[in-house]
Amino acid sequence: MNLEMIQGNLLDQKVDVIVNPWNQNIFPWWLLMPQGVSGAIKKRAGYEPFRELAKKGFLPLGSAVITSSGRLPFEAIIHVAGINLCWISTERSIRLSTRNALLKAKEKNFKSIAFPLIGSGTGGKSKNLVLNWMKDEMNRVGYEGDVLIVRFRK
Repeated sequence: MNLEMIQGNLLDQKVDVIVNPWNQNIFPWWLLMPQGVSGAIKKRAGYEPFRELAKKGFLPLGSAVITSSGRLPFEAIIHVAGINLCWISTERSIRLSTRNALLKAKEKNFKSIAFPLIGSGTGGKSKNLVLNWMKDEMNRVGYEGDVLIVRFRK
């Protein structure tokens, strides 16, 4: 795995697939008014990825599912259930989300993937703590592609 950490906008990266830190998919996406990364994705990709996501039903904490990327230039979007029903992220949810996103990318043969810091926004965890958990988990998976961790900067 070639791991790089950068500052910028997740949606501007030149990768095959991006990761959307989502929730457990219990409430309709249109009711939630997506914010942060999800809000930016909705704004630029359109509604199609979220309509597809709605059809996936309940997502166990830390799970990952793939949808199209709508109007974004990626091959797909991997949505992870990074926060629990109380809108809180945990070490477990962040580690599982990271692992399962990489396993989906590996399964679909995506050569490059970009992650935001899962659970550091709505989930409320410290960016440095999240970064450490994600890097540790990434090193355990054995993904052979390029991985970007993108810290948001306008």
